[in-house]
Amino acid sequence: MYQFTPDEIDQRRAHHQAVKQDADDIDVKRIGNLGEIAFEQFCREYLPAEMWEWENEDALRRCNPESFSGHDFEIFGYEVDVKTSRDVSAFLPQSLIENDPDDDIVVMVWHRDNEDSLMLIGWEHVDTLKSKVQTEEQFSGESPAKLEHLAVRPMNDLQDLGPNTANMNQTPENPYQPGDRVEKASDKDTSVAAVVEVLPPETQVELYGQELDGEAVRVAFPSSLDEGPGDWREIDDALLSSYCNDQDIQLYTYKHENLQYAENPYTVGDYVIKPSHDDPDTAIVVGVDGDEVEVTFESQLSGEIEPANLKSHCEGEGISTYSYSIDVIEFFDGH
Repeated sequence: MYQFTPDEIDQRRAHHQAVKQDADDIDVKRIGNLGEIAFEQFCREYLPAEMWEWENEDALRRCNPESFSGHDFEIFGYEVDVKTSRDVSAFLPQSLIENDPDDDIVVMVWHRDNEDSLMLIGWEHVDTLKSKVQTEEQFSGESPAKLEHLAVRPMNDLQDLGPNTANMNQTPENPYQPGDRVEKASDKDTSVAAVVEVLPPETQVELYGQELDGEAVRVAFPSSLDEGPGDWREIDDALLSSYCNDQDIQLYTYKHENLQYAENPYTVGDYVIKPSHDDPDTAIVVGVDGDEVEVTFESQLSGEIEPANLKSHCEGEGISTYSYSIDVIEFFDGH
């Protein structure tokens, strides 16, 4: 068995996708999404990437409704469905067959009540489950009063369905996560961007007519994000991909090795505080110059001002601004 611990991005995306799917039971759909994410991680660690495909990867990453498909994964040519439940009785052969008799393989995932941990307990061929049900129906004796048979095979047995591969692990080398502020490496005059999507390492991406050799990261620039209908800074990092997709905000694709964390991550419109103060006032960045940021305090503004107009607004209205080193301020997340 394997234990999977979803991070905050996994949990937020699993929930938001269930909401956008307009699922009849949001909780059940969210937990099912987490089960798929857990199994995808197993596949990435132990199965060759070219031999499996996650049908719902794009939908989960962008929190879009899933396109109709009768199964969740295709592995070595088998159609595989992931069943996730807190109730172990859901994994009885009869229950599995009644709910989904048409796939080739069923993977069983158990989760804790608070969904902070999931256990991949095993898998089985659907034909084997059907055979087990038929055998039990024909059995003339009485079934044990306190024992029920869960027909499962160990997770690692999935490897035996395909060709041997020396290197199974295809986990990403890319260090970035949605929300990270990055800039183009080895470029002295570059703009800060926000990471929106981190694509799976096996995803084939073309740049300027040539296939990208490496892992792809998609970013959006604040100037484009600021043109959206909402304040993107208040959107959960895990949902930035969903927001950009919904609002048709242009994304730019880079090889992860061509990016670096921004030396000065601040950009006009960011909310910041000076944490050395006991009760710091919230400030808004109105300008950036090297390692310095120019801010005005939110209390000085009479209303919301478009980031692009903050500097000229302060100058026109005689609103005081202050300069700080990036070393003495930090992002304010509670706005």
